[in-house]
Amino acid sequence: MCRSAVVRGNLAGALAELGRARAHSGAGLDETLYDVAALHAVLQNGSDTDGLISADPGAVPPAMLRAATAGWTDVSSLACDPAATEPLTGLATEEHLRARLVEVYRQAVGDRTAPVLLVIGIELSHVARRYRPMAMVLVADVVRDVFDDGETAAVLDWSTAVVLAQPDAGLQDRIRHTRRRIADRLAGDPQLAAAAGPEVRSHRLPDTAERVGDLLRNVAGRGGKRGYRER
Repeated sequence: MCRSAVVRGNLAGALAELGRARAHSGAGLDETLYDVAALHAVLQNGSDTDGLISADPGAVPPAMLRAATAGWTDVSSLACDPAATEPLTGLATEEHLRARLVEVYRQAVGDRTAPVLLVIGIELSHVARRYRPMAMVLVADVVRDVFDDGETAAVLDWSTAVVLAQPDAGLQDRIRHTRRRIADRLAGDPQLAAAAGPEVRSHRLPDTAERVGDLLRNVAGRGGKRGYRER
């Protein structure tokens, strides 16, 4: 085995251990991946710096993210409340989203301040099944960064994420930003480059809470045809 392969293997093991340690400490996946970004920045810049190193999660090689995510998931999947958070992505589950929607419908859904449902779908039919979960990890990372003002973001399946977002003047810019950043992240990973999309669509919430289930069933899996429920 060549020396570079050994180094890569050692680094992957160290990153998996980092992920496990951060999960044990209670850190979320987004915080853990930011730590990986900081480590990557140090490795890239070495010691020849003025002490100011900027962590850029978007610059981290996908292999490093996968290793840390796998370690974090090893621990978090055992301790995480499945009713609230999907352990791999750190986004809310569909069950938690539905609970949040109950709160929304207690207010006036028909007024102008009611949130809209953004549906983020990616086409994964040409991506090997074992790599599909990592695609949603990348999507979740972008979603948390763009929608960082308390919006509820949830994962419906490995090809579909949703966000309850306010229909303000900046929403279209954030939609375009989300689409571009996800496309860049997917294209940068050789295992995920065959993914198509993403599509980001805005849906008005139904007039009645009873029709929300139909909306969620209609949008789930539209991007990747099959979700994690069919693994």
